[in-house]
Amino acid sequence: MLRLRELQLGFATAVFDDEQNEFDRHIRAAGLSGVRRLQVYRNNSLLSLTGALKAVYPVVCRLVGDEFFNYAAAQYIARHPSRSGDLHEFGEFFAAFLEAFAPATELVYLPDVARLEWAYHQIFHAARHSPLDLATLAQVPAQQQGELHFQLHPAARLLESAFPILRIWQVNQEGYIGDPTVDLTEGGIKLLALRHESLEIEFQVLEDGEFSLLCALAEGRAFATACEQALAAQPGFDLPACFSRHILQGAWVDFHL
Repeated sequence: MLRLRELQLGFATAVFDDEQNEFDRHIRAAGLSGVRRLQVYRNNSLLSLTGALKAVYPVVCRLVGDEFFNYAAAQYIARHPSRSGDLHEFGEFFAAFLEAFAPATELVYLPDVARLEWAYHQIFHAARHSPLDLATLAQVPAQQQGELHFQLHPAARLLESAFPILRIWQVNQEGYIGDPTVDLTEGGIKLLALRHESLEIEFQVLEDGEFSLLCALAEGRAFATACEQALAAQPGFDLPACFSRHILQGAWVDFHL
């Protein structure tokens, strides 16, 4: 007789693996065969997880259509079944999946649109955080400021794409009014996505130096090193004004030496 843990793992495998043909013998038939009962769970799980993906990736779904999305979702679910009881955590690898998904090869912008939507999803559900203690920050001696390390707000993400993904996302929002055309040749974009205290999520388009500065700090580099990288990326960049703006808008929530 299988232990509870073995039964649970076997059942999960059988639900997500169409080739699993032996676990049904552990199911007591009561009107339906074990195979049929597994099929019911399999169908319900597929519908539930596909719905969860559509909730996170509505723009991707709109771009490819329901039929294509459902097919892609089924392939994704088979390769990346949910590992958590919280459906908000499901779909993390969808962008990487789309990069390698042969039927979507010609839609070269699609994985980056998915990354934007996943970032939005994470930001929406991120925990609140107390603001940066500006008074304590002001007390750091000038000779030590270059050694400062900053923590990005949990409800903030940095994104970069070779395609105009923000424009693609905007014109595919429900109720969008305006010119729906997108020129894929207009170039890439660098973004900061940030949730404000009002719970509004804002996308800010960044210059090269600004993006380099924020990325370096978000990756844990010291302030002096981050400043050097920013100025190398964009000579003449107004670094003090940029950093002050992001401090005041709450992009950073903590620091340490």
